[in-house]
Amino acid sequence: MIPIPVSPRSYCPRTPCENSPTVTSVLGGPAVLPPASHGSFHVPQNQLGEDEAVNQINPWDGVEVAGLSGDHVWDVCSLFPELTTVFIPIFPYKSKVEDIVQEVYDAYKTNHHSSQYVLQREKHFHYLKRGLRQLTEAYECLDASRPWLCYWILHSLELLDEPIPDSMASDVCQFLRRCQSPQGGFGGGPGQHPHLAPTYAAVNALCIIGTEEAFGVIDRKKLLEYLHSLKQPDGSFLMHVGGEVDVRSAYCAASVASLTNILTPTLFAGTAEWIARCQNWEGGIGGVPGMEAHGGYTFCGVAALVILKQEHLLNLRSLLHWVTGRQMRFEGGFQGRCNKLVDGCYSFWQAGLLPLLHRALHARGDPALSMAHWMFDQLALQEYILLCCQCPAGGLLDKPGKSRDFYHTCYCLSGLAIAQHFGSGDLHNEVVLGIPENCLQATHPVYNIAPEKVARAVMHFLQYPVPSLDPASAAE
Repeated sequence: MIPIPVSPRSYCPRTPCENSPTVTSVLGGPAVLPPASHGSFHVPQNQLGEDEAVNQINPWDGVEVAGLSGDHVWDVCSLFPELTTVFIPIFPYKSKVEDIVQEVYDAYKTNHHSSQYVLQREKHFHYLKRGLRQLTEAYECLDASRPWLCYWILHSLELLDEPIPDSMASDVCQFLRRCQSPQGGFGGGPGQHPHLAPTYAAVNALCIIGTEEAFGVIDRKKLLEYLHSLKQPDGSFLMHVGGEVDVRSAYCAASVASLTNILTPTLFAGTAEWIARCQNWEGGIGGVPGMEAHGGYTFCGVAALVILKQEHLLNLRSLLHWVTGRQMRFEGGFQGRCNKLVDGCYSFWQAGLLPLLHRALHARGDPALSMAHWMFDQLALQEYILLCCQCPAGGLLDKPGKSRDFYHTCYCLSGLAIAQHFGSGDLHNEVVLGIPENCLQATHPVYNIAPEKVARAVMHFLQYPVPSLDPASAAE
C-alpha cells in the first residue's frame, strides 16, 4: 500500500524551519553563493526580469549564529562562500517567506469574497510575445542561453493555447539553424560551442513548432555523432566536450535522441545503471553518485529512465516519499531540496515527477493508486502559483518579492498544467482551481512539451532510419 499524502497546507500549522541561502541556476539546480561585500547579498543578473531592480540586502541582519552577530556571520560567508551551502542555518529567512505568503493569502481572502482565482492570461501573453522579438540589455547575461529563451517562451505560449504566427515560427527555425554546430548539437547562440543543455532546448523548441521546416533544421547524423563524443565509459554523458558530468546530460541526451529517432542501445549502454547509482539515501537523485538529492536532477534522472524503460532500477517507494515531502506544508508550492525555500520553478521539476512515478507504480499493479488524482495536493500548488507567482505586469516568478523571468514563467505554467490534468484518454481528469478559463493545455511530463507535439515529432522521425556512423565516430 502506498500512502496518499494529505493536503500539505490546509491541515498543517505553520512550522518555521531552518534554511540555508540558495541561489537557483538555469535548470533549477543549486549554485554556490559568490563572495559579496560587507552588508550586501549578491543576486546574479540572470535572476532579474527586464528593467527590474533587486534590493541588495544582508539576510543575516539581526541574526546571531554561534555567538556571531549577523554582520560578522556575513563577513565569514563572504570570505568562505562554500560554508553558506553546508553549515549555517538561516532561521528567519524561511519565516520571512512564510510571512509574505501569509500576507498574500490574507489579502486575497479579504478582498475577494467570491474566492475566484484568475490566471492573467492576456498579461502573460503580451509579456511572452514581446520577449520573443526583442529583449532588453538586462538579458545580455543569457547570451549563451538563447535556445532556452526560445523554448521557455514557445512552451509558455503553447500552454496558454496561443498560436505562433507562421512568420515567427520560421524566424525561430532560421535562428536555431544558426545555433547548430558543424560538429553536431546546438550552442547557446550562433557560433558558440555545442552543449547538451541548449541542444535539448533547441530540439524541444523545434518540436513545438512542429513544421517540416522545423524538423528539417535538425542534422540527425551530426547530432548522433555529437552524443557519441560525449558518452563516457561508465554510461554517463558530458554536458559538452571537456565539460562536467551530471544527470542532466543523460536526460538531455535521452530526450533529443528519442524525439529524433537516433536512440540506440549502444549509445545508452550503462546509462540507466549510472543514473540509478545517483539515487541516494534520501530517495531522490543527486547530480552524480553520492551527492545530495535535488528536484531538478531527480526529474532529469527519472525522466531519462522512463525514456530508456528502466525506471524499475530505482527504489520507487523511497523516491515517492522524498518528492511528496518537498511540497511545502505552509505555502503549497515545492522546494528543490530538503530544508530549502519554496520556488515556483519546482512546480514542474518536482510535481512533474508524480505522473512519472504514478505510471511506474501502476505498471507494478499497485492497488492503492488513485485513478483521478496525482499523489500531491494539486489544489494547493495551483493556489500558490495563482496567488504568489503571478507578476501584475505579466510573467511569473519564484516567490512574492522576486522578479519575473521567462524561466519561471515557463516552469510555473508547466507545473500548473501538471496540477490541472490527471492522466489521458479515458482516464483524463481535470482539477482546475478558480474560473474555467484558468485551464491550460496539457504538457507531456517526460519532455515538457504538448503531448501531440511529442507524437508528431516521433512519427515524423520514425519515417527515417537511424543514421549510420563511420567507424571513427562510433569508436569515440
